Amino acid sequence: MEFLLSVIGLVLVIEGIPYFAFPEQMKALLARMPEVPTRTLRLFGTAAIGAGIVLIYIAKKVLS
Repeated sequence: MEFLLSVIGLVLVIEGIPYFAFPEQMKALLARMPEVPTRTLRLFGTAAIGAGIVLIYIAKKVLS
């Protein structure tokens, strides 16, 4: 449970960095979000999930 909470905390820190460092650009990006096709958003989401799974695999199997 401690590891899971640490991972969630790290994700929140990483997700918060662009909002802290570039608030105006993030507002503009989020305002344009409805213009992006749903298929494109799903493709990026799928790619992010896949990259995350690969990184977890590498961390667990290759680096340990």
